[in-house]
Amino acid sequence: MEVFFLGTGAGIPAKLRNVTSIALKLLEERGSVWLFDCGEATQHQILHTAIKPRRIEKIFITHLHGDHLYGLPGLLSSRSFQGGETEVTVYGPKGLNEYINVSLTVSQTYLKYPLKVIEIEEGTIFEDDQFLVEALSLDHGIRSYGFRIVEKDRPGTLRADELSKAGIKPGPIYKKIKNGENVTLEDGTVIEAVKFLGPKQKGRIVTILGDTRKCENAEELAFEADLLVHEATFSKGEEDLARDYFHSTTHQAAEIAKRAGVKKLCLTHISSRYDRDAWKELVAEAKEIFHDTEIAEDFKEIDIPLQKNS
Repeated sequence: MEVFFLGTGAGIPAKLRNVTSIALKLLEERGSVWLFDCGEATQHQILHTAIKPRRIEKIFITHLHGDHLYGLPGLLSSRSFQGGETEVTVYGPKGLNEYINVSLTVSQTYLKYPLKVIEIEEGTIFEDDQFLVEALSLDHGIRSYGFRIVEKDRPGTLRADELSKAGIKPGPIYKKIKNGENVTLEDGTVIEAVKFLGPKQKGRIVTILGDTRKCENAEELAFEADLLVHEATFSKGEEDLARDYFHSTTHQAAEIAKRAGVKKLCLTHISSRYDRDAWKELVAEAKEIFHDTEIAEDFKEIDIPLQKNS
């Protein structure tokens, strides 16, 4: 599991930072990529990476401001010409379905794959046997969501040596036990999977927030996350300005990270007023409150390793 930043700027494209888009790479976990926001030129940013549009399975839109949305029709359209045949599901606030339909209809775009659009409310918006995604509203000028992506705990390591001692030979039975399934042998003996598995491998949590002022829902979504991606449009000391524009400062992002008990904080949605030299200062400001802080840059990747069982 890796978080890959395709765009990390605020408001409009800039020379050093494109507008917002984040890829959650789940290639090992499910052979797919999830996108969070799709600002202008996101598909062009993807051209400079190893990400394959046909691998994009889900797209989560935090809110309907253009710098988080204007790249979506182009990406959906181009995916048809890049080998994309599998279904894509797009999640986002009310109005998203109309935006996509109008864009594709007016441009007479035909998609060669199924497209599903889900306009979300607060709560669990997706769940399967691997992942759960929760959404809560944030404090922005329009409806803006934050997302908590929870990987479900994995079965523990298979104790093949113990199975061998029990006289069970390698084969399909091993796979079932590895998946946590009890197995009944031909003689009626029941093999309890839990007895032949190590401790469960704790799943990872990634929290990706849309634009927001500092708020309680941000802290709730971030609780004990392995990685919190939080906007920091402004530097410390600009709290009044941040409030006026419904955004956050470096200190406010760090305060959320500290109170939520996250493992790592990454600042993004950086205003173009800050040049490359100023980025170190922004990180230093956040570290005054929360030490394990990084700042996002376009094409930066953060690996989210599995936790070691104690």
